Amino acid sequence: MEDLSVYLEPTYFIDSDSEYIKNLAQKITQNVKNKKKKAIKIFYWTRDTIYYDPYESFASRKSWYKASNTANRGKGWCVQKAVVLTALGRALGIPSRLHFADIRNYKISERQKNIMHTDVFIYHGFTELFMDGKWVKLTPAFNKELCIKFNLPIVEFDGTNDAILSAYALNGEKYIEYLADRGPEIDLPFKRIFKAFFEYYV
Repeated sequence: MEDLSVYLEPTYFIDSDSEYIKNLAQKITQNVKNKKKKAIKIFYWTRDTIYYDPYESFASRKSWYKASNTANRGKGWCVQKAVVLTALGRALGIPSRLHFADIRNYKISERQKNIMHTDVFIYHGFTELFMDGKWVKLTPAFNKELCIKFNLPIVEFDGTNDAILSAYALNGEKYIEYLADRGPEIDLPFKRIFKAFFEYYV
């Protein structure tokens, strides 16, 4: 059987032992006893309270990727938001880890596509929580307000099933295509991600 204890330990980036994250986790789940309901609470808090900002990915300072710093700033891109959700999970005693994949976003803005020269996002980050004997995938990247603004499907989580980005937009057009699975990680592979970014995008 898989040793889940490593997915409860704090790291530099997933600083679930920081007073900020511990207090935040307790505040979000105040008066909630059920683990599943706690998981739902922290998912929606991360999805909607931390505003999605793709240009945060240009920040290469390690400290900007600590869960406590991102949560305090109130904005971040998919990797930073996944780190926050993972830290909140660990702070609540829920085994939590990061997972990465390469995706194509057919609905990327023209501004961002012009900057990136592609609609492919390598190392798209999301969170996995160990719930009811299985790993559940959660993507808190795009806040509800953003999805409504651009008429995109909103990722919802019921506490049991995977909550990931949809393959199709609300109008039936292609939205997200998962190209490659880079697998789960105990901690954020910061150096590996930015090395890959430099090679792929520059």
